Amino acid sequence: MVFVNQTASQNAEEFGFKPGDIVQEWLWDDDVDDSIREKIENLTGQDLVDEDYDSAVDGVILWWRDGDDEDELSDTIVDAYAVLGDDGPLWVLTPKPGREGAASSSTVQSAAKTAGMNAATPITVSPDWNGIHLRAYGKGR
Repeated sequence: MVFVNQTASQNAEEFGFKPGDIVQEWLWDDDVDDSIREKIENLTGQDLVDEDYDSAVDGVILWWRDGDDEDELSDTIVDAYAVLGDDGPLWVLTPKPGREGAASSSTVQSAAKTAGMNAATPITVSPDWNGIHLRAYGKGR
């Protein structure tokens, strides 16, 4: 057996989710990175729930691609934040630059601002996807 020093990215810990958290997934499509989904499920010990889940959740991931409507992204952020309990982590995941569907981080930042959120600098969450952490204005880290 080979032991590898696993990074937060390999364990999905950078998302801020914890064991037992219910994480809601928005705008899933067949192009998403299943390894990210699996890492989150392994960390939380829970299956991801879809956007039709009607109870409070502990965290949100939102898959978004270039070509999707920016106003729709703002509306989706507002809808996702509405079910997010205790200001849990909310992430927008976008394809990395050069990949099909790559979205400009400025577009995500603009949509987040319209939704009343601050957008952090994108981080790499897989070989093909970046993640942008959103926080409501006035909320600390």
